[in-house]
Amino acid sequence: MTEVAGAAAGAGKERTRRRREMTVARLARLAGVSAPTVSRVLNGHAGVALSTRQRVEEVIRQHGYRRPEGSERLAVLELVFHALDSPWALEIIRGVEQVARASSLAVVLTEMEGRLTPGKAWTEQVLTRRPTGVIAVFSELTVAQQSQLATRSIPLVVLDPTGEPLHETPSVGATNWTGGLAATRHLIELGHRRIAMLSGPTGWPCIRARLDGYRAAMDAAGLPVDPDLVRVSTLYVEGGLRDGAELLSLPDPPTAVVTANDLQAMGVYLAAHRAGLRIPQDLSVVGFDDLPFASWSVPPLTTVRQPLAQMGAAAAEMVIALGRGEKLRHNRVELATELVVRESTARVAR
Repeated sequence: MTEVAGAAAGAGKERTRRRREMTVARLARLAGVSAPTVSRVLNGHAGVALSTRQRVEEVIRQHGYRRPEGSERLAVLELVFHALDSPWALEIIRGVEQVARASSLAVVLTEMEGRLTPGKAWTEQVLTRRPTGVIAVFSELTVAQQSQLATRSIPLVVLDPTGEPLHETPSVGATNWTGGLAATRHLIELGHRRIAMLSGPTGWPCIRARLDGYRAAMDAAGLPVDPDLVRVSTLYVEGGLRDGAELLSLPDPPTAVVTANDLQAMGVYLAAHRAGLRIPQDLSVVGFDDLPFASWSVPPLTTVRQPLAQMGAAAAEMVIALGRGEKLRHNRVELATELVVRESTARVAR
């Protein structure tokens, strides 16, 4: 071992030793508060002034304090959603619940009513409960919130992060780029050239990947992407209806539409019906997710199957393993998507 490597290793051991020696009493002295105040902050209890809480949290972060791994945890998985108004969420919950039940854990659901970041009340409740782990779905925890969970030895896994995960946070997703590519390529093989894309919020990596897959398929086929045919929509039926109607009213409308999810596709179905168009004779439509209603729609929807329940199960398995102190083989897990061809796509009529 070189002198530099030896010095680095020694410094790392010294930092680890100091973290182990850090106690609540020493944290209190460094923050200039009492030991009970530090305990209240660590446990997420109320009754501490905001400025005092921030000072204690800063000392905790600066000195790398971690609650001992063996500390007792509640037999609960915290599952945080930005919204619970879609069958998409139910599939995720089903996968998490199956794994949790097998490990004798309960599941606590929190909906943030469309917000991406949990509020102060949620953070304090989680720190008080000290669950086995937290799974955040389509959510963004702040750097401070992630640090608070880490210092309390509460593991965090993110499912379909809405931004780039911080501090190498373990995450689960699907092969969204491949899904967007397969959906578009399928339509190209059917002879379509005027292919529209209804995207969602492009700031979300999973949605941006689907859009990039669409663009890649068009580029590989030598087909230009008409800017008029690419719309950033909402991930709901209303978005598909509104933007689908606008696309179909263009002087040169598309003969096919790729959507970012199945709900958008249902909106396009309704827009086509109102425009007097038949699916797939006049317009081909491809969804994304393969939610249960996709096979019941009329006609049954061609869509990209995203293994939502398996994604929820994978996130639960990862967070439980972290709670046991195990090291994950991979910090990022991506499950395969699959194009499911049904009756909403056909060869181009014109």
